[in-house]
Amino acid sequence: MLVALGPYAQFQPSCFHLLKIGFVMGWAVVMVVRVIFGIFSCLRIGIWGPALMGGIRKTIMQSSSTFGTFMAIRMDILC
Repeated sequence: MLVALGPYAQFQPSCFHLLKIGFVMGWAVVMVVRVIFGIFSCLRIGIWGPALMGGIRKTIMQSSSTFGTFMAIRMDILC
């Protein structure tokens, strides 16, 4: 999408900037979803305390990084 340059110094985001936006957007969305569903599923099977936080932390980082990478690739293809 082209952005007209005007007197207020508007700019068109670079491909690297779009790549970063895609990664952060994918990472944040999956992080929120995994926190909600991960806590619910761990409590349902009876995991409490430090084991709960360790398991949630590990699954959040793995799944959110993976989906963030896929979103970054998608944004790079669109660029």
